[in-house]
Amino acid sequence: MRQIWITKAGAPEVLVVKQAADPEPKAGELRIRVEASGVNFADVLGRLGIYPDLPPMPVVPGYEVSGRVDAVGAGVDAGWIGRDVLAMTRFGGYADVVCVPVKQAFVRPHGMSVEEGAAIPVNYFTAWQLIVVMGALKPGETVLIHSIGGGVGIAATQIAKKIGARVIGTASAIKHAELRALGVDELIDYRTEDFEQRVREMTGGGGVELILDAVGGDSFKKGYRLLAPTGRLGMFGVSSAATGKERSLPGLLRMLASTPWLQFNPMALINDNKGVFGVNLGHMWSEIDALRGWGEQLLELWREGAIKPKIARVFKFDEAPQAHHFLQDRRNIGKVLLRA
Repeated sequence: MRQIWITKAGAPEVLVVKQAADPEPKAGELRIRVEASGVNFADVLGRLGIYPDLPPMPVVPGYEVSGRVDAVGAGVDAGWIGRDVLAMTRFGGYADVVCVPVKQAFVRPHGMSVEEGAAIPVNYFTAWQLIVVMGALKPGETVLIHSIGGGVGIAATQIAKKIGARVIGTASAIKHAELRALGVDELIDYRTEDFEQRVREMTGGGGVELILDAVGGDSFKKGYRLLAPTGRLGMFGVSSAATGKERSLPGLLRMLASTPWLQFNPMALINDNKGVFGVNLGHMWSEIDALRGWGEQLLELWREGAIKPKIARVFKFDEAPQAHHFLQDRRNIGKVLLRA
């Protein structure tokens, strides 16, 4: 099999394709011949050496795949063999063969493409946790979604619109027309506009009920001020720490220094009637039954046509460095994938 390794912390060119023997599925596992793998910003942070969950380098990154089962381990129904699936991986997803516990795999619905299958696990599970499970978004409420052109942003938009909420997003101006066509109600160019001021104008000073923020630092601070009474700030990343194509300690320190640690103290939350929560799908492995429940609900929404992954670009397997450049340059509207 082929695998893509992060050989050391650095620019995208540290991603290297290597050959290895095909793995054998252990008890309770499926082996999948991978056709597509998802590329996520967590992979970029891992490559930069600033993602704390990444195993020691060298390491194969990757959280999600889509393909076909060709073998099963002891205790697994042989009926899985030959099925088209999408699956969550705990690293190791940048490969053309993977083994995963059977509970981490879902049968891909008829009509769902390989690319769509690989685009669902990380983005849509994260969006579901942010919007539905912890964000408790309701019809008629307003949600502000940062980096709305990314995979999570588009997934969250689709889920929020299904609920009946108003969606405000931040993205560079060049993406606005396409994002409006995808259902975003109002857009802010984060490069030229102060999103705090613009949201206040859009809401008549009332603020919003939910914010999804993977930027971090000062963005958390502004977002908290924008929350209406009973509003919730959902934090799921710190992309502002990735200030270049290689690890930058000053950039990381600036992000940490601008994070509003004191603003989120218990008394302030009580007095402000506001909520702050965090989401890290990679720390939900012990809650696999809950994840399976989310997955089944999301697949049903796909069958209804309420959600549909938007694929920004599919790169060849050996084009992983180019895929990371594309994602880190924020050129994508939707999901970035590797095709095995």
